[in-house]
Amino acid sequence: MSVEKTIMMDAWIRGVVEAIHSAPNQTVLYLAGGASQALGWLMSVPGASNTVLEAVVPYSRMSFIQLLGKIPSQHCSRQTAEEMALLAYNRGLKLSRPGDPVVGVGFTGSLASSRPKLGDHRFYLSTRTSDRLSVSTVTLSKGLRTREQEDTVSSQLLLKAIANACKVPAASVSHLTESDMSDEHETHFSEDQELEQLIDGKICFKVYPFSSETYTSTAERKIILSGSFDPLHEGHIKLLEVATSICGNGYPCFEISSVNADKPPLSVSQIKDRIKQFEKAGKRVIISNQPFFYKKAELFPGSAFVIGADTVARLINPKYYGGDYGKMLEVLDGCKRVGCTFLVGGRNVDGVFKVLEDFDIPETLKDMFVSIPADRFRMDVSSTEIRKSTGS
Repeated sequence: MSVEKTIMMDAWIRGVVEAIHSAPNQTVLYLAGGASQALGWLMSVPGASNTVLEAVVPYSRMSFIQLLGKIPSQHCSRQTAEEMALLAYNRGLKLSRPGDPVVGVGFTGSLASSRPKLGDHRFYLSTRTSDRLSVSTVTLSKGLRTREQEDTVSSQLLLKAIANACKVPAASVSHLTESDMSDEHETHFSEDQELEQLIDGKICFKVYPFSSETYTSTAERKIILSGSFDPLHEGHIKLLEVATSICGNGYPCFEISSVNADKPPLSVSQIKDRIKQFEKAGKRVIISNQPFFYKKAELFPGSAFVIGADTVARLINPKYYGGDYGKMLEVLDGCKRVGCTFLVGGRNVDGVFKVLEDFDIPETLKDMFVSIPADRFRMDVSSTEIRKSTGS
């Protein structure tokens, strides 16, 4: 490549990376077998912390298998790239700020190596966002480029794919020759399809950021009030507001599990009906597929969960752990290890108003439970009682 073309390409790369960093999207990248230069380009331009949440290069066979959770039928294939992108997207959801758009990137390649390859020199790259799955299949002309040059081409096309996923301009620059082959495919998802994927466990949660409130960029902890919210009422809203004031820095979120521990999962229409309440109230809500708190803790590590005294009664009751006290300690200690805490508001339990101090919390777990003073909040009404009173 001539000096002039090199300068033009360097300028194109920097311009695209700057545009990506200026977008609100947060990205997780899983790259195997190529496109390694793209990471250097993304990290070398100021603003990388705005974009890159995590980058993993599962280069060995065992690393690749552990990432996918299985032995792939083909390491270098369109299906594998799509699966990597979906895994990266779900990982990004867990690491990102609530409501920030997430991009999952998957790349798998079989490029030139020290020994001649019998098969094609090819790569597959895929990006996944909340409503779109894109995949490119590229076959490079054998013998035309060195390994480094093939890595450069794959890195350029990966950078362009990320820009497209972030919906930022990436001026058209020819990276391929006439003898190379390229195919692109894109699938769009409706909101109903996204929620169906959630119920089926393909994506781990979906955030509806209806809240207009702003929080400091250093706030990473989620302050989560989980429930069915059928209906959402003022007591719920007040409880989360008080809990947020006690926690200080954090993102207050309501959370509904589409999957229930002992009932059929919510339908898409039921979920959308619940969501409308939060849109009307202007409150952020997360739809997940995890009904149990120990699973929520894995999904939202480092979070503060806002619960009522009635929930504490169940959390520390060995009855709900097969009658095994040790199992109860093990499960709750798992929540503690990932940095989760429980903020406890007073509630009626079997007709008696109770607060955290009324429960015998195991000594090793006491520091993960924080009391919400009754003089700051008490909830004497439930959604069930509201439904009964309205006949719904």
